[in-house]
Amino acid sequence: MLLIDCPWCGARPENEFRYGGEAHIARPQDAASLDDAAWTAFLYMRNNPKGRHAERWRHIHGCGRFFNCLRDTVSDRIEATYKPGEPAPQ
Repeated sequence: MLLIDCPWCGARPENEFRYGGEAHIARPQDAASLDDAAWTAFLYMRNNPKGRHAERWRHIHGCGRFFNCLRDTVSDRIEATYKPGEPAPQ
């Protein structure tokens, strides 16, 4: 079982968390002006890299907060977790 380090609660087992998608996706400034193709791309098109990937997670059985996580999708190793609004660690 993975241990995920919540930035607020500390290390907890993975079954306390839910994956929330790719991190650092900015909502369009004027969403009403987007055509259907652009809106569909914003909603559904995400990176699916092999290797290091920035993800959003939520600690649903703890503090309930969202946070960001750098995870290697090949090894499933978590490199770092950090609060929303903070830059991704290098």
